[in-house]
This record gives sequence, C-alpha cells and structure tokens, in this order.
Amino acid sequence: MKLAPPDTPRNWTHAREQAARRMVAASPGLSYSDASPPMLLAIPVLTIELNADGSVRDIDVMRYPSQARDTVQLAIQAVRRAAPFGNVSRLPRPWKFNETFLFNEQRQFKPMTLDRR
Repeated sequence: MKLAPPDTPRNWTHAREQAARRMVAASPGLSYSDASPPMLLAIPVLTIELNADGSVRDIDVMRYPSQARDTVQLAIQAVRRAAPFGNVSRLPRPWKFNETFLFNEQRQFKPMTLDRR
C-alpha cells in the first residue's frame, strides 16, 4: 500500500502520532483501531531511530513479550512498511522514539500512542 508523503513533524508528540497513524494505515488487516481488549496477546516495545529525512536508521527491541514472541517481528515490519515518518532534522536529537504495540488474539496490533485518547 502506498502512503501519502508524511508531514514535517512540528514536535516529537506530532512525530509519534503521525508515525502511529502511518503504521496502522500501512498495515490494513494487520492492525485494529477499536478499543484494546482487556487481555492482550503480547506487548512488544520498540525504540525507533530515524535519519534526518525520517527514514528508519535502526530499530531496537526494548521489551520482548513473554509469549507470542513473533509479534516483535510483526511490529518491526509494521514500522518499516510505514516509513518514512517525515523530516525530523529540526527536532531535538536524538531522533528516536519508543512505541508500544498492543497485540490482540488475532495478532493484530495497535500502537499505544493511538490508544491513549
């Protein structure tokens, strides 16, 4: 799926929200947007480091789930599908942010950034 070019983020809050929306948009059928279930299958946490142009420089796993460890790879693939995330060269360094992925029983994800509303 081809995404529209990303906006230039105004701040890191905007950058994280835009990245989360792009991850969902780039992963139809692999993500969900309704309320998260009370019991989640897995909750991997990634640190996503960007280049100045918003392309992915590196992805580190900050938290592996105790079960359904394959969801880590699903989350990494979602990040790569959604990139680039907009020019971050004017934002404070380091150009990185954390995202928590909430996986349901169908192995569909929702970035926690979008679950806080």
